[in-house]
Amino acid sequence: MADVKSAGTLSRILGFGFSIALAFGNTIGVGILRLPGEVVGALGDARATLIAWVIGGAYALLGAISVAELAAMMPTAGGFYVYSRRAFGSAVGFVIGWNDWLLNCITVAYAAYTAADFLGKLQPACIGHEQAVALVIVAGFTGIHWIGLRVGSGLQNSISIVVGLLLVSLAIAGFVATPTAAAVAAVAPSVSPVFTIGIVAVALRNVIVTYDGWYAAIYMAEETVDASRNVPRAMIVCAVLVTALYVLINAGFLHALSVPALAASTLPAADVAQMIVPHGGATFVTFVALLTVLSLVNATFLGTPRILYALGRDGLVPARVTAVKQGGTPHVALCATAVVAALMIWSGSLKFLIAVAAVLFVLNYLSAYIAVFTLRRTEPATMRPFRVVGYPITTALVLVGSVAFLCATVSDDWVSSGVALGLIASAVPIYLWSRRRRAA
Repeated sequence: MADVKSAGTLSRILGFGFSIALAFGNTIGVGILRLPGEVVGALGDARATLIAWVIGGAYALLGAISVAELAAMMPTAGGFYVYSRRAFGSAVGFVIGWNDWLLNCITVAYAAYTAADFLGKLQPACIGHEQAVALVIVAGFTGIHWIGLRVGSGLQNSISIVVGLLLVSLAIAGFVATPTAAAVAAVAPSVSPVFTIGIVAVALRNVIVTYDGWYAAIYMAEETVDASRNVPRAMIVCAVLVTALYVLINAGFLHALSVPALAASTLPAADVAQMIVPHGGATFVTFVALLTVLSLVNATFLGTPRILYALGRDGLVPARVTAVKQGGTPHVALCATAVVAALMIWSGSLKFLIAVAAVLFVLNYLSAYIAVFTLRRTEPATMRPFRVVGYPITTALVLVGSVAFLCATVSDDWVSSGVALGLIASAVPIYLWSRRRRAA
């Protein structure tokens, strides 16, 4: 092919700033605009709510510190697959990589459909055509990334900056707004805090899901300048920035709406915005929400093809996916990602798929944290440019937390968990087929 550079060669052109923008764009989502009401509704106390968001941030930070050791050791494309293959062998590595790729395809599909829904609120002509609009969004981002890495990474830098500024503005609006009597009286005058294990677990699950995404830079480590230094730093900085932003937003919401009003709100960001701009607040929040999901689509489109690329380079899927365009895009892997995401949108079962994804993403965490312990034991002399701070306690904490999160998710939704297990199991025959193909 005339437009393909040497097969398997990625362009090392990304800097530290992009790594932060990618992690930030992959983490910030609609959840922070919607979930604060559910969290305070479960806990019923402002201080406990802020503590919950701090705990979620600490969980993300400890996770970033743990994965940073792996990222510094193995600064190559592929993310969690690379770490699992090194620690547990190609079979387990393939299962983690294959399911991580499917998980990211689900994320692309769900985010594109969500973006189409928000577009419908801004442009009524899109209402009733969300599926078609979502497919157009997937096609559009595929075209952007087909052009080249510089275009896709530049877009990510721009969107992340705008989203960050808009969210900070929304948080400040919460502190500027004066709670109205109607807002406070619209619900019961108080919400009694009752801290049972079940209630706290539900609140923390919502919080932890909102923090997911801080690891995005690991997928593009091979294209990052001085990756052993910049990728770990980016994950840690992102976890700190997002924690500060989430706590600031929640504090602003609590100031503007009060505990009972916030607990009753299904979209507190819109309520706060309307207090500042009565006739345009809802539109503003819809625009912010649209940008956050478009940022997520773009960030996921950047990282996901690199998983398939890494699998292909190791001979676990057809080598065709390692083809790289002159602009630095693994275009076959990109198209495969887009096709699978489009099929998921077309299937109309996205809500069910996202419930399945809630199980799969925790498995990535577990595989990475166990890999830290395994490689410390099996490769004690390997160079580690970054070492986990507070090891083994810090990694053990997030490992236990991830196990608890997984158990709570499975017990809460046996059906989705069963399908997730089926997806994991489906990787086994694919792996066996790839081994036979390589041996032939």
